[in-house]
Amino acid sequence: MSRSFPMPQAFVSPDRIRSLFTEAMSQMYRAEVPQYGTLIELVADVNAGCLENDPDLRERLAQAGELERIDVERHGAIRLGTADELFTIRRLFAVMGMQPVGYYDLSVAGVPVHSTSFRPIDEVALNVNPFRVFTSLLRLELIEDEGLRREAEAILAKRRIYTPRAVALIERHEQNGGLSEAEATEFVAEALETFRWHGEATVSAETYKRLHDAHRLIADVVSFKGPHINHLTPRTLDIDAVQARMPERGITPKAVIEGPPRRHCDILLRQTSFKALEETIAFSGENDGAVRGTHTARFGEIEQRGVALTAKGRALYDQLLASVRGEVQVGAGGAKAGAYDDELATRFKALPDSWDELRNEDLAFFRYAATPAGIAAAAGSMLPGDPEALIASGYLTFTPIVYEDFLPVSAAGIFQSNLGTDQQQNYATRSNRDAFEAALGATVQDELALYAERQAASLDSALAALGLTALPLKTVA
Repeated sequence: MSRSFPMPQAFVSPDRIRSLFTEAMSQMYRAEVPQYGTLIELVADVNAGCLENDPDLRERLAQAGELERIDVERHGAIRLGTADELFTIRRLFAVMGMQPVGYYDLSVAGVPVHSTSFRPIDEVALNVNPFRVFTSLLRLELIEDEGLRREAEAILAKRRIYTPRAVALIERHEQNGGLSEAEATEFVAEALETFRWHGEATVSAETYKRLHDAHRLIADVVSFKGPHINHLTPRTLDIDAVQARMPERGITPKAVIEGPPRRHCDILLRQTSFKALEETIAFSGENDGAVRGTHTARFGEIEQRGVALTAKGRALYDQLLASVRGEVQVGAGGAKAGAYDDELATRFKALPDSWDELRNEDLAFFRYAATPAGIAAAAGSMLPGDPEALIASGYLTFTPIVYEDFLPVSAAGIFQSNLGTDQQQNYATRSNRDAFEAALGATVQDELALYAERQAASLDSALAALGLTALPLKTVA
């Protein structure tokens, strides 16, 4: 007699859960920070103009699968206070198909945190929804006042930033291998509570001031019920245009755009933001009373993404950026933004600004594909065995692989701009990746290795489509 088995439960894909979460997060932040909604509208207008005026850009984005995801290309940022909070956030993001990629030490730039980026790593998943969250962990050991450090530890130890139901659904996902549609919807609603703004501080005004005096970011992390998303970020195709037009919409931009200068061939990541809002909060007071005050932390950011650079290209980028920042300071007592931008553009002439040169000199990563002409030629004749000859013959083409990660100097620049440019603190410390990964409960993935794998896989696939075996690329030494 045959036995009947229960049908496996239909699980929602992590990509769908991530998309649901992204939309819910965006709607929540627009309601909490109305200027963010204005920023979204401005970015949409600029992007539409870019696509209308540059058919080649539209075609390149379409071929790379980028066109459909322009409107959902966002990242957010949160700051956590304890190892346990970081451990659980890894599990929460895993439900959405997001993994920790890269280690960033911001303490060297005067911000007492180290960070990673939770994001999808599979190319298909990235094309569905590339939402990523830059996640920082406060380094309490960098608080010099031992008494204040112990007090901050005690405050953080008491809070619970995840709802019991969110934790239960994370466990359900881990045990069953997925969530149903109803569970996924509930999970998004419960997870959103961790990122919601709470205008009531969990500390007194006096404690807040002492934390604030140690570092504004310490006060932001320690003083509230949860980490609250501190910014969301739409993607623009022309960040300079957005920067210039923000004042027209009543938005005050930061002084300079972080990252590389404006180029014909965009590289890595350029970022700017509007100034953090000064928001009214209620401090814990004696006899269950409340003392009113203000807190400045949340803002809106814009990003423009370019090609991912190889280790060689990144080393050159870091060298050029450091040479500018070491000589030209923007802000109180420093040069104006225009002088910084001009010097940046001048120094970066040393980094090639054409796709051919970037590829030939092994400075950037590219995705390869067989062309229709190549496939037709492969059916009737022998093809050259050298990828470079295939490219020259029009049988093989390449497009830039978009940089999906972050830049520590740029992140620190955004943080400092919105925490107050008067606070430039230097921490005599070294990176502590081992401690970060121990708290995380996992090893962060190497972003350069991920790009190299995507490039190699695309070349192998393209050559297979032409009936050829894998062949190495030849680059200029």
